[in-house]
Amino acid sequence: MTKSAPFAASPALPEPVFHDPAHHIKIFQGDCLDILAAIPEATVDLIFADPPYFLSNDGITCHAGRMVSVNKGQWDRSRGPAANHDFNRAWLAAAQRVLKPNGSIWVSGTAHVIHSVGFALQQLGFKLLNDITWVKPNPPPNLSCRYFTHATETLIWAAKNKRSRHTFHYQEMRRIAGGKQMKSVWEIRPPEPWEKRFGKHPTQKPVALLERILLASSNPGDLVLDPFMGSGTTAIACLRLRRCIITIEREQHCADLAQSRIVAELVSVQLFVAVAQNDLDPRADPVDRSDRTVYRPMALSSSGKLVQRERKFYFVAAEPRKIVFTVEASDLEHAWQKFHSSPRAALNILFVIKTETEIYLLDS
Repeated sequence: MTKSAPFAASPALPEPVFHDPAHHIKIFQGDCLDILAAIPEATVDLIFADPPYFLSNDGITCHAGRMVSVNKGQWDRSRGPAANHDFNRAWLAAAQRVLKPNGSIWVSGTAHVIHSVGFALQQLGFKLLNDITWVKPNPPPNLSCRYFTHATETLIWAAKNKRSRHTFHYQEMRRIAGGKQMKSVWEIRPPEPWEKRFGKHPTQKPVALLERILLASSNPGDLVLDPFMGSGTTAIACLRLRRCIITIEREQHCADLAQSRIVAELVSVQLFVAVAQNDLDPRADPVDRSDRTVYRPMALSSSGKLVQRERKFYFVAAEPRKIVFTVEASDLEHAWQKFHSSPRAALNILFVIKTETEIYLLDS
C-alpha cells in the first residue's frame, strides 16, 4: 500500500505542540474551528470526532461505586439546543471542507448531542452510511432509578457527500466478526486500566474502538484527523496501525495527557528475563563480572519535560524460578499488598526486582 504524504505545512497553521515526523503525528492546540480553517482543502482521508456532549448540567452519576458530579468542564456546558446545533453545524462544515472527495467521518455521542449531529450532517449534504451502537458491558447504575441505565453510545458514519466512494474493508470486518457480516451493534469494553495510567479523561474512548474504526474505513498511510483529541486515543490507534494523524485540542491538560500516552507508546521500555532452570542463580564457575566501561551520563536539556515516570516490581518465585507477578506501585510495601491480593499470593517468592523508568520529551 503506497503511503500518502501528509499535507505540507500551511503558513496559517500554528506550530504544533507535538510533532513526530517519523510517525506523522501532529498535535495542534487551540480552537478546532480556527485550526480547521487553516488546513488545506480536501487533504484528509478520515475524521474521527468526539465532540462535547453538553452533559455538564450539575447532575450526579455513579463512578467506581461512588456518587460523583457529571460536570466535566466549561467546554461541556450546554448553551441551549439552538446554540449547540449551530456549533455542531459549524465544525462539521469545516470538517467536510478538509475531507477528500472519497473521505468519510465518524462522530460519537450520546442522546444529548447525536441527534443534532445527525441532522447537521444531513443539512450539509453528507451521505449517512451507518449508525453504530456501541454497547458498554458494565455501565454505571442509574442512581435516580427513574430511567433505563445508559449502556450505549451512538457513532454515526458518513461519507463527504452522495458522490463519495468511501473506503470499507468488508472482508476484514467479516473476519473480526467470526466469518459473518459484522452488525451495527458493537460490544467493546470501556478503556482498560492501562489506558488510563497517565490520567483519566471524562469521555475517553477505548483503543479497541478506534482500531476497529480505522481498520474498517481507512488504509495504512492514510491521513486521519481528530478535531477533539481529548486523551489522544485516536493518535495511539493510528500509531499502532500505521496511519498518519493530526489532532486538535483546546485544553492544555488534555494535550499534556495525550503527549504522555503517545511518548510512552513510542518509547516502549520492557524487562525481559530469560528463564531456564537455575538461570537466576549465581554461576558456579568463576567469571570476571567487572565492567571496565567508563560511564558517562547523558546530558539532558534543561527544557526537557518529564512525560512518564514508572516504578515496577517483578516478583520471582522459588518454584517455578520465573517472574510470576508484575505490578506498578509507589514502593515495595504497596507492591506486596497488591501481590497478596492477587491470585498468585500462595506462591513462595524468592526475590523482587524493582525497575524505575523516566522518559523526557526534549525540545528540538
